[in-house]
Amino acid sequence: MAVLGGVRPPLAALPVLLALVAGLTVFAVGSDAERGVPEAVLSSQQHMAEDGAVALQGAVDQSVTDLRAAAADFGGSTSVPADGMLTRLDRTYRKWRGTAVVDLSTGRLLASQGEAVPLGKVDLRELPANPPPRLVRDDSGVTRLLVFATLSQGSRQELLVASQSLKLPGISVGRNHTLNLVDRDGATLTSTGPGSGTDRAKALAGAAAREAQRKGPSDTAAAGGFDGPSGSLVGAADGNTRTAVGYAGVARGLAAKESPSSGLGLTVVTTVRTERHGAGTGDLRLALLAAAVLLALAAGVTAVLHVVVQRPVLRLRREAQRLGSGDLAAPVHVPRFGEPARVGAALEALRLQLRGKGGPSQETVAQPPAKGRVLLGSGKGRHRLGLRTVLVVCAFALLAWPASMLLTLGSTWPHPAAVVPRLITEDQRQRTETTADRVRRGINDGYADLAHLANVIDASRPEEARKILDRSLEQHGRYQSLYVVDGAGEILVRAGGEPRTPKKVRIRPGVMQTNTSGKEPVLAAVASQPVEGASARSGRRYVVGEFKVQYLVGILSRPGLGSVWLVDSAHRVIASNKGFVAFGRVSDGRLRAQLEAVRTTKGSAELLLGWRNPAVAAVAPFNDKLGVASALGWKVASIRPVFWIGLPEYEAQRRIMLVGLLGTTTGALCLGWLYLVVIRPLREIAQGAKALAAGDRRTVLYPRYHDEVGSVARSLELIRQRLSRTDAPPAPGSPDGAPTPSTSPSGPGPRS
Repeated sequence: MAVLGGVRPPLAALPVLLALVAGLTVFAVGSDAERGVPEAVLSSQQHMAEDGAVALQGAVDQSVTDLRAAAADFGGSTSVPADGMLTRLDRTYRKWRGTAVVDLSTGRLLASQGEAVPLGKVDLRELPANPPPRLVRDDSGVTRLLVFATLSQGSRQELLVASQSLKLPGISVGRNHTLNLVDRDGATLTSTGPGSGTDRAKALAGAAAREAQRKGPSDTAAAGGFDGPSGSLVGAADGNTRTAVGYAGVARGLAAKESPSSGLGLTVVTTVRTERHGAGTGDLRLALLAAAVLLALAAGVTAVLHVVVQRPVLRLRREAQRLGSGDLAAPVHVPRFGEPARVGAALEALRLQLRGKGGPSQETVAQPPAKGRVLLGSGKGRHRLGLRTVLVVCAFALLAWPASMLLTLGSTWPHPAAVVPRLITEDQRQRTETTADRVRRGINDGYADLAHLANVIDASRPEEARKILDRSLEQHGRYQSLYVVDGAGEILVRAGGEPRTPKKVRIRPGVMQTNTSGKEPVLAAVASQPVEGASARSGRRYVVGEFKVQYLVGILSRPGLGSVWLVDSAHRVIASNKGFVAFGRVSDGRLRAQLEAVRTTKGSAELLLGWRNPAVAAVAPFNDKLGVASALGWKVASIRPVFWIGLPEYEAQRRIMLVGLLGTTTGALCLGWLYLVVIRPLREIAQGAKALAAGDRRTVLYPRYHDEVGSVARSLELIRQRLSRTDAPPAPGSPDGAPTPSTSPSGPGPRS
């Protein structure tokens, strides 16, 4: 029978796998992880550009949604003239520089407010219903974003147009960063920061925009948390400095829902000047030395296991097969150590018993099981020093190598203050401030939506009011519930989930956090609706909207920012991107101390040191005094472990850890395999062979595996059967008392 398993495969795999680990050590530890600009700087610029693209996309989409929602609310109502519609829009939304209403059938301008809208740059007669936004240049060469919405006033079709500046809302940039907004042709539309407007900055921005346009939807980084094409570039060296460029296109991937801003072809580009890191992080001499030591250990351990385990087991298999076949002439070659020595001694005793030159051993033998059968490979016996001790020594020898690698890792561990550039800390602060500004703007936009609803909704018509609330709830994904209440806080019309705001809070205009305990935070916005002709308080109506916590969590979830928390004025957790307990505390004590220290409206960033988990942390309060959300006193806090930022020094440390873990895993796998397949079954066979030599003729020696150890078990079972026939009492009528050939064995035969 061919031997498919057994002692050979683990001993053959051990040196091969360790040789592969040695080769990986040379490649991983000896190669240089530095490429001129740290990967942490490049990825940080990419994430900053992505933040800008997300903020711009959200602002444009919000403008389109607000204008279309207003057109839907004004549509069908001939009682609201064109100038009255624009007055209400200007009272509610203050983000548009100019608004206009145009009669689509004649192209005549019906009303306008604010800055002149460049309608002459657009052919209004060829526009579809609710056309997408467009970029146009006015007569002075300034680019404006035009947002459109169609509405029906009786039998007349009108077009509502709003114009606004093209800028990145709420994007915080440092003193060394340059932020550019580029169109699909590579032309810079707007820029800010040092060096903005120079030919060099425009050239880099144009190259990044072309790279973003070249990437299709299938090349997007949706898995990393951004739906559009993004990436980073490295500018040409200028002395000891280089320019790191990050870019992100305002677009949607194939799996994402299309947005109005995706057709504008805009790209956000951020650039920063950074010092060139020329020092390498690889150590080729250390890598070659470590690989040589590992190869020597692999050769030594393999040789020891071959001499002590493999060769004795194979010899035992041959000797057992010889005795089982009836060849009893030559004595058994007994190994010198461990379980093979005990099995060999038992085989020699059994050979003498088969030849009639000896009897069972006088040692005490345990009584056999009631069923007269034992399953080899699952029994228990006395523990003795043997091959298991050899295996433990070999394991310690192999463990010494990864231990030395980890000691090397500990002795060369870089100090965070020495390897983390100040630029990384500043980028963490800027991105945290951008996130805080997006949360604040989202809450302010929600309040503006409610203020608009308060001007158009009529609670005296419940069915019509409910339709308006349902439409607003569907258009804006930020609300958990929308409802209209009277002066006493009683609900008149409701849409969405069950209200959770107390009655006395429902009649307080503004944005409020209505609870400080419970399973879920409740953030409510209230907009008042004055009723004409009613001077009493009971004549007022209020539109209340409760925000979804998931909406806030979605804003906090940004790639590369680490763990982010939104906390209230008492530093209780409102939302987090890593899971949270409502109104709990921020998990990191150092970040809690930083939250306590920030008393102003300006954000801060620090490098938090510690021997276990150094990290970069930032805190950004709601710092805009113009919106109603600033009264909440909320803050956004973020923390990012330094070890996973992507600095070359830490990349080298991770490579050393990788090869050390691979070495440990390889040794444990092969030695554990050898123990389970060979050594443990061999120890139990040694117990069974000893019991058989001591006179136990009833216990069946049953092999579990078809390998060398199983072959020894089958041969011992054949020997047991022959001994049973030899030890049987004389048959009746036999003259000499010898067993007759027809005598059957006392136990069942071997099973294979």
